Amino acid sequence: MPNWLIYLLAFSSGFAIMAVELLGGRMLAPYFGGSVAVWGSIITVFMLSLSLGYLAGGRWSLNSPTLRRYGSLFMTGGLLTLPLVFFATPIMDGISLSIADERYGSLLAALALFFLPTTVLGMISPYSVRLLTEDSARSGHVAGRLYFVSTLGSALGTLATSFYLVLYLEVNSILLGLVGILLLGGLAACGYPRTRIGAAWRNAHA
Repeated sequence: MPNWLIYLLAFSSGFAIMAVELLGGRMLAPYFGGSVAVWGSIITVFMLSLSLGYLAGGRWSLNSPTLRRYGSLFMTGGLLTLPLVFFATPIMDGISLSIADERYGSLLAALALFFLPTTVLGMISPYSVRLLTEDSARSGHVAGRLYFVSTLGSALGTLATSFYLVLYLEVNSILLGLVGILLLGGLAACGYPRTRIGAAWRNAHA
């Protein structure tokens, strides 16, 4: 698989993560407000999820990494994001009625809504590094370049969502678009010719 395509997919995952995080604040606001405590809950959940995703992705990449598995991360992340469109409202209704304190209510709601999809999406970056690394001596350079691209995607996702998307589209429409991007990325990775993948790995690790 061309390196530029892996970088592009990592870019798209960074875009999606930050877009969902910003939308999280908009989703929780009608139920818990938009205070610093609510945003603290959202950021905490995303940071915790990403840290666990980085750990899990790095470990999973040690066992014969393949593009099919790489693509499955995008598809799983997309499918786990999809329920936000249909079930976020009843989940937040139930939590807001059960927990009066906005701090703990928003924390529980953020965990219920965003923990699983963000953890899976966090696995993409370390797995991307593993696919791109052909020489252990250059692993640091590859990781730095990959995280640069991924973080650049996060920055663009932040600006695009906060400056434009939320002004013209409903939250659910944006979420469906992000799900579509992730699913297409997964299909692109899974559908890449397997014979060429095998040859590339044999040449790289001969």
